[in-house]
Amino acid sequence: MPISKRFKTTYPGVYFIKGPSSGSRKQEKIYYIRYRKNGKLVEEKAGRQLQDNMTPARAAGVRSQKIEGNKLTNEEQRIAIKTAELTDQNKWTIDKLWAEYKSNKSESKSLNVDDNRYINYIQSDFGNKEPNELIPFEIERLKRCLLKKLSPQTVRHVLGIIKRIVNYGFNNGLCAGIGFRIQMPAVDNEKTEDLTPNQLKKLLDVIKKSEDIQTANFMKLCLYTGMRRGELFNLKWDDVDFNREFIKIRDPKGKKDQDIPLNTAARSLLKLHERTDSCYIFPDSEGNKRTQITRAVNKIKNEAGLPKDFRPLHGLRHFFASQLANSGKVDMYELQRLMTHKTPRMTQRYAHLRDDTLKQASNIAGELIEQAAAKKEGKINE
Repeated sequence: MPISKRFKTTYPGVYFIKGPSSGSRKQEKIYYIRYRKNGKLVEEKAGRQLQDNMTPARAAGVRSQKIEGNKLTNEEQRIAIKTAELTDQNKWTIDKLWAEYKSNKSESKSLNVDDNRYINYIQSDFGNKEPNELIPFEIERLKRCLLKKLSPQTVRHVLGIIKRIVNYGFNNGLCAGIGFRIQMPAVDNEKTEDLTPNQLKKLLDVIKKSEDIQTANFMKLCLYTGMRRGELFNLKWDDVDFNREFIKIRDPKGKKDQDIPLNTAARSLLKLHERTDSCYIFPDSEGNKRTQITRAVNKIKNEAGLPKDFRPLHGLRHFFASQLANSGKVDMYELQRLMTHKTPRMTQRYAHLRDDTLKQASNIAGELIEQAAAKKEGKINE
């Protein structure tokens, strides 16, 4: 390339060349400066006349700042930018840690739900921060804001994601911890739905008349076994052992596979349930594993006139457990096994029902004793 002609200015160390203006055929002046830095001659571009509004005086001012060390040379600026980029690449931000965490987890519905929560509630405020940059006030502010529009339980899930990210990074030596405890909102999750005899009868009547056999049998099996929605989605024909009369529950809330008894009602239902080419007992329309049934069960719930706050499937699971606890014929350990609870704590919500039954039995015993005593006393008086 031919060397452009240099034009001196009245300012020492400032000159310009003429070149085409960016995006235009017009010629403009392109200013350069020359100076010595640490004994080394530096020659670099100061800016364009039109694009940067550069003038000889401004170029001279830039030159003075660089000579005095108040401004980096162009080369120093490039090095600083490159260093910052490399530093950013090596930083384990919340965004980067979450991506790494997900890459080590198998694809699941719960992970997808958590990823949506991360994108909606965490990423914008915390994604570019490292864990040690988090402060209690920011987390508390996030909690307060979320509680205005989300349930306490959902907020706990969101904050739990932050805890998981930080713990994952710290435990794998990728980052420092946060140095404070994330305070979770209080949650009253002891809600135990129940159905009156009339409500149960009405529900069973609607289920019986429903033309949606898949949903009807789905709800009945939930009622008969207390299985969770996800466990019923996962249920395959190979998981049902009609000979041994057991159902294998796959991945019950992240635990090892478990077997629960195939009771008579569930056995009869599954024997009559229509099989398709799918390996799943309740597949979607294409024969794959079903992932959604809310609209269908809510339709049956509404037709049965059940309360608005009654959760159709979770409520039937609670009803199953309540009936067993209320019978007085099943102890808490057996109920825990049937409900596939990880710990007895979750099963204890039904303990008061069992206590009530025991009190009733105790009262009956007291009445029988009193009646026997009265009869004996009557005979003596005779």
